[in-house]
Amino acid sequence: MDAVSIVVGNALHRPIAEALVAAGKHVLCEKPLAGSLEDARAMAELERSTDVVTAVAYTFRRSPGIAAIRDHVRRGELGDLTLFNGRYWCDYATDPKGPLSWRFKGGAGSGALGDVGSHVIDTAEYVAGPIASVSGATLSTQIAKRPLPLGAVVGHNTAPVSDEFGEVENEDTASFTARFESGLVGTFSVTRTGFGLPNGLAFDVLGVGGRAAFDQHRPAEYLFDDAQPDARTRGARQIIAGPRLPYFAGGVPMEAPGTAGTGVGNADNFTYQARAFLDQVAGVADPLPACATFAEGLRTIEIIRAIVESSRAGGTVVTVPPAV
Repeated sequence: MDAVSIVVGNALHRPIAEALVAAGKHVLCEKPLAGSLEDARAMAELERSTDVVTAVAYTFRRSPGIAAIRDHVRRGELGDLTLFNGRYWCDYATDPKGPLSWRFKGGAGSGALGDVGSHVIDTAEYVAGPIASVSGATLSTQIAKRPLPLGAVVGHNTAPVSDEFGEVENEDTASFTARFESGLVGTFSVTRTGFGLPNGLAFDVLGVGGRAAFDQHRPAEYLFDDAQPDARTRGARQIIAGPRLPYFAGGVPMEAPGTAGTGVGNADNFTYQARAFLDQVAGVADPLPACATFAEGLRTIEIIRAIVESSRAGGTVVTVPPAV
């Protein structure tokens, strides 16, 4: 065994990663990187001290639509950016009968922010660049108590529950504003109690010369609009996933030239991520773009800590450490 994927509770990421690296194993760790800022910093330092490949699993970086929007931004095709609006709305914690598991413990920032917020924060920086500060943050919990499980709770799955209830220790919902290093303004909201939204990561990025939008509930497409010379062709267009987009070619069975609309989803993103990680481990000559590093995983947690600090201080502006 040369490589290991860490997919356990957040608080266990650091000791497992340290043991694996000490044994010379390559490590792909689920997000968020760790259960605390202290652990995340230790894991980033661990990464700097080793020659093995270490990475954190931000699967949405592998979405063909999201990667294509990033390319539009990098090529300046939207012009100077004016607004990023990001959200991740899920419904896995909507049922008040859902058992109290590790996902509902750990304090402010470890709930919806750590679970789904980490994804949309990373996606925002991936597309639009580093975040410099946050403000106006609010955290709230809609379901304050949950029944204690009678057995183990795996992932989001339900389990038999008792008649006793325990306190939920972290947030169901959060919102905040961000200022990017470029001066761009971003608005964000995340929730795990959004009825009827199984996996709702979505964002809009606006510029003076164009706009683009993505919604994971329609992962085979993204919207794009720019200043077409002919007024008859103006307006948002659906760009359907196909071989011309990042990651599509070589990743799905229907990829003949011109083929589009066969669709991609979360499972495909994990497949592309695994291929990219193994490319890094094997040192292939023409690899997929590298996975996010432990250092990038630490940055997300630093941003989450700043959001929590802003919420505790009535929404005040909190500076985020500069991107390295």
